[in-house]
Amino acid sequence: MNSNTPDPEPNPNADATPCAYTEYREGDAVDELPATGDGATGLEADVWDALYEIEDPEMPISIVDLGLIYGVSVEDGAVAVDMTLTYSGCPARDMLTGQVEDAVAAVDGVEDAELRLVWSPEWTVEMVTQSGKNDLQEFGLSV
Repeated sequence: MNSNTPDPEPNPNADATPCAYTEYREGDAVDELPATGDGATGLEADVWDALYEIEDPEMPISIVDLGLIYGVSVEDGAVAVDMTLTYSGCPARDMLTGQVEDAVAAVDGVEDAELRLVWSPEWTVEMVTQSGKNDLQEFGLSV
């Protein structure tokens, strides 16, 4: 195009092209977010404790308090964690998912660990827990 030709207007009716590097999966309906593990017992509580130990790589806040964990289910030693990221192009994706998989698999009593990366509902700042908001404010962010 030459400098006299305007750029074409984007077509809002066109189908969006998903990122080729992301496996998109519709999440189950979530009753209450942020999910925090309150009320969990036994193995499930141990898994939540392990998840609280994982911090966001850029801010001093656990991924649970950041609202990235949508749920934990446990059945006979098999654990499934539903997790999202702040956006689909998150540069810390591989690091965070690896840390979650490793932390959950290391919990005593876990025989099988599955991480389900989901994109719905999409993450928003409203999913940050009050404790997380306090941590972010101490870090100097306005939340």
